[in-house]
Amino acid sequence: MATQKKEGPRLDFFSDWKYSPAPESKEHIRLNKKYDLFINGKWQKPTGSKYFATHNPATEEKLAEVADAGEKDVDAAVQAARSAYEKTWRKMPGRERGKYIYRIARMIQERARELSVIETMDGGKSIRESRDIDVPLAASHFFYYAGWADKLDYAFPNRKPTPLGVAGQIIPWNFPLLMAAWKIAPALACGNTVVLKPAETTPLTALKLAEIIQDSGLPDGVVNIITGAGKTGAAIVNHPHVNKVAFTGSTDVGRIIQKAVAGTAKRVTLELGGKAANIIFEDAAIDQAVEGIVNGIYFNQGHVCCAGSRLFVQEGVADLVIRKLKDRMETLIVGDPLDKNTDVGAINSKQQLQVITNYIQIGKEGGAEFYQSSCELPKKGYFVRPTLFLNVSQSHRIVQEEIFGPVLAVQTFRTIEEVIEKANNIPYGLSAGVWTDKGSKIFNLTGKLRAGVIWANTYNKFDPTSPFGGYKESGFGREGGVHGLLPYLSL
Repeated sequence: MATQKKEGPRLDFFSDWKYSPAPESKEHIRLNKKYDLFINGKWQKPTGSKYFATHNPATEEKLAEVADAGEKDVDAAVQAARSAYEKTWRKMPGRERGKYIYRIARMIQERARELSVIETMDGGKSIRESRDIDVPLAASHFFYYAGWADKLDYAFPNRKPTPLGVAGQIIPWNFPLLMAAWKIAPALACGNTVVLKPAETTPLTALKLAEIIQDSGLPDGVVNIITGAGKTGAAIVNHPHVNKVAFTGSTDVGRIIQKAVAGTAKRVTLELGGKAANIIFEDAAIDQAVEGIVNGIYFNQGHVCCAGSRLFVQEGVADLVIRKLKDRMETLIVGDPLDKNTDVGAINSKQQLQVITNYIQIGKEGGAEFYQSSCELPKKGYFVRPTLFLNVSQSHRIVQEEIFGPVLAVQTFRTIEEVIEKANNIPYGLSAGVWTDKGSKIFNLTGKLRAGVIWANTYNKFDPTSPFGGYKESGFGREGGVHGLLPYLSL
């Protein structure tokens, strides 16, 4: 059976540090009690008159009621997008399309504080992550693709890039606004129109983006944002007038989408699950590497598909890295995501909390050495202490399967060949991290690791100019950079 070591903080003075609460204000945000569907530039009630609630995972309080779109609503959104594509958007010069996209980017910047707070309230992530990463990156993607709108001929010389038509886009709950930007911005720059569905647990920033799009003056029907659960997403995927499907989410749903579009002319981009390897060599800057590990798995509650949830440490520094990692875990503040002191916010939903709890139990029963930080958890809301499993085997489920929570599995290695084999020996291939002071070692690994994105001496760094995507069961296609234009064009 698993054993849990009850270790207190190794650096005693950390236990004496108490930060005064520093909550971000909610007074400046504006949330409606009920949200309808954004179709053809207007807010429309769902034909079935059904609504569902979205909750704050940190407090369990209801934030708003959101429309549940049925097949008739999906059809209305697709028809609006098709009409806007044929009559307006595809005919508009690229420089004019770029102006609209640029205006949306500027308006996101202007409303950044409100968007950050709503993102944190609806999703559970810390305000620091929403404020400093998610919202600025969302604006950056719109800025970046605004610049490409009139340069497609230069991006693909000697070819004739043309838009595909209507793009059906389905996004997850871990980066709601950023994922919307990743998908909407390149689609619009290429001349396509959009029907987007956010995750049912985090719809609010997508609906606020709909308000921004409405205020920007974008022609009616170019972007339609509808809310709902799995049935709504399936109706988008199966609609005969959708030309392109872009999905970010679980590998299981990705398989369903692939089967649904098989035999059709629909183009597909899938960004699916991950189980990233973070590799620390003996010559690495250890303190920097430990901070990168914490950033890759704990600061974001493990709620990223590219979370560095597998740690490989070279044997010569394993004891040192693990000791420093435990020390750092003890300093992490878990609590109110709106508090600017908080490092680790809330788990997005009760269902996801149960998934994480089940995997922690699986890890214990599998005989791995189990360690959690000693922090107190809030009495309300969905929270998990930062968790560490040591001495795990390569075949263990917590090593092979995506958990999507703040759970890190640690293994050791001796040689480069050994760690490459272990890192690649999983079904996923989305991302990885390498920590070493040898450039040759970095290039050696990047050529052999089967991962779409590999960070060197850093982790979870994103830029709109860089492509992102995976191998194997992590999906196919790329988003971001010039590569992110390709899925929305016929060449």
